[in-house]
Amino acid sequence: MSEEHNPFAQPDPEQTRQAREYTALFRLTERHSTGAARELWNQRQMPMEPFDAVRRVADLAAGTAQPEPGEPPLDSDDLTAALTLTPRARAEFDALEAGLLQMARGRGMTWQEIAFGLGLGTAQAARQRHERLSGRTDADRS
Repeated sequence: MSEEHNPFAQPDPEQTRQAREYTALFRLTERHSTGAARELWNQRQMPMEPFDAVRRVADLAAGTAQPEPGEPPLDSDDLTAALTLTPRARAEFDALEAGLLQMARGRGMTWQEIAFGLGLGTAQAARQRHERLSGRTDADRS
């Protein structure tokens, strides 16, 4: 019997987390979106971006944002939903940073200039960061 058809096989935590992503995104958008994100949800059922959803929950949990009138209180399911989305938000941000690094190099910036922009001490640290990000974003795409 193959593992995928084995009812006694342990579930893959990453696979089950990925299966919850859209549910998490819809939950947080429906319960906690504000401004333009709320309008897009109300008009077209378009959910927030994962990073924005995670940020909203973090701000509400930390008390740095106040709930909108009529917004339900933050609960443990909201925190679980935000945690579910964190790897996806990180992957999107990593891809954005990797793209910025490639564009900076393509426009002639040195690794030392890039290191300064990133707040890193050496050109080598900037190159290593680029290599790590490139490796992660390549792995995420496959």
